[in-house]
Formats: sequence, structure tokens, C-alpha cells
Amino acid sequence: MDSRTDDDRFDTRLFEAGRNRLASLAYRLLGSAADAEDAVQDAFLHWQAADRRLIRVPEAWLTKVVTNLCLDRLRSAQVRRERAVGAWLPEPLLDGDPMLGPADTFEQRESVSLAVLTLMERLSPVERAVYVLREAFSYSHAEIAEILDVSESASQQHLHRARRHVTTERRRGGGELDPASARRIVEEFLAAASSGRTERLVALLTDDVTAISDGAGLAEKLLRFDTPQRVAAIARAGFKPTPAKRRLAGGTLAVHYALVNDAPALLFVLGDQVVGSVTFDIVDGRIATVRGIAAPARLVRLAEAWRRHEPEPPLITEW
Repeated sequence: MDSRTDDDRFDTRLFEAGRNRLASLAYRLLGSAADAEDAVQDAFLHWQAADRRLIRVPEAWLTKVVTNLCLDRLRSAQVRRERAVGAWLPEPLLDGDPMLGPADTFEQRESVSLAVLTLMERLSPVERAVYVLREAFSYSHAEIAEILDVSESASQQHLHRARRHVTTERRRGGGELDPASARRIVEEFLAAASSGRTERLVALLTDDVTAISDGAGLAEKLLRFDTPQRVAAIARAGFKPTPAKRRLAGGTLAVHYALVNDAPALLFVLGDQVVGSVTFDIVDGRIATVRGIAAPARLVRLAEAWRRHEPEPPLITEW
């Protein structure tokens, strides 16, 4: 048998063994599962074309390639245009998706939250890369300097600026979330919104609450609402089931509780197809942010994961 073929098969297996880690790195950098998959596939092509006899540490080499491919994407004119118009939210992923990557520490889980992925849009590409490599993957500054071709002191400065931006813009009261309390609050929100109980809704919201929606991908910009009264009115209008909404959705929906990007969420499901995701940031026992995503292109991976998932009974069977 041709020994080069054996080497190729071994090297392919070596790459595939690290694919999930590379994908989770790319997802944190790009905020898009589809773009992350493309970046990892491009890295595989680089891996195949390289003289692998000269690669001493494959993991480090592949990390550098994926990181720099992602930086190229973040710097591209097309990506800057797409995200500058305010029509972009991170792509949500169902709990357990390997693309969410390491989740052993609070910092690792927070780095893949929709809140932090959104905040990282305000960082420069290099700041974003340093933040992810350090906070989520625990690379040393010497390793980060090698990956990004910067000095160790520059890496430290980028991390300092990134942490300052992220931590100062994160809401007070952040930290580990009690799962049972989070679920209770979201269930109360759903019950109040679907029954039109505005006063109860307002009581569940922080004074500086924000609601963000992609308008099912039909709006040019994200829809944003603030103040508890306004968010409660929007939630009441959006969550109350009507025959018109069922016709628009194509049938009667079920509403399930789930974890999305390590945050409590409600998923609207038609048959086995997720058609809407609403995630919640909860601070000090109240809802601080509501994010609604219904654009089909941004729910592809979540919907695929849901079809492989064994869900609990829905909170609402016929919505």
C-alpha cells in the first residue's frame, strides 16, 4: 500500500480529532456557525496543501491558521458592511452543540453567551482574537503572540482593552445563573405575555431592559425596544397567539423551554422545525435583555440540533 496514502489518512484523522475545538474557536471569533464551518473547512484545505513534515505541533499550527482565517473574514469589507447596518445578531446554538466548545469555567461559558458575542462586535479583530484565545482557551500571552504575530506586551494590552470594554458594558449582577430560578422567571414571562398580563410582565423586567428582534430577517435593521412598559407591550403583542400568527407560521406551534448559548430560552417549534428562538439575560432575578431570532438562515444549525434532541414536554402544546 502507498505509504503517502497512509500518511494522508493519518493526517486527516488528526485534523478531524481537533475539528470541534477549531469550530468552537471560529464560532467565538465570528459569531456565526455557518462562517465558522467555512473557516474550518478552509483550514483543512491549508492543512492538506502544507508540507506536514515541517509542522512540529499540529494543534498550534491549526489554531494559528483558523484564527487568522477568521481575522481575514472580520476585516473583510463585506462583513463590515453586513454588521455596520445594525442587522446582525450572533447565531444561536442549542445547549450541547460541540461548537459551543469548552464550558468548564464561568469565563468559558460567558465567552460564548449571546451577550458577550454581541459586545465583542465592538472590539477590533485582534482584540477579539486575544480575548477569545485567553479567556476561552487559556492560551498564554507567549502563545497568543506567536499565533497573531504580535509581541507579548501587545497581547497583554489588547486583552486589557478587550476586558475593559466587555466588563464595563456587561450588566451589573452578572455571574452564575441559578438554573431553576432562571426557568421559573422565563415560564412566568411566557405565561404573562401569552395571557396579556402587562403589570406582571413589567414586574419581571429590569428598569433598563432591552428587547432586540431580527424581524424574522425581513427588517433592514434590528428592531430595538426599551423601557419596561414598551418591552412589556411588545412582548404581549408578540407572544399572544392568534389565528393570523398561526396562518403565518404555517400551523400550530409548540413552545419549549431550552438552553441556548448557556442562557434560558423559548423555542417556537412547528412539527420538528424550530421557527423562532427567544433568549433571555437575567440579572438579579429580573429579565434584562430579550433577543428574538426568527430569520431561517440563522436557525439552521439550531434546528438541525433540535431534530436530534429529545426535548421535554412543551410549556405550551398548541400556541
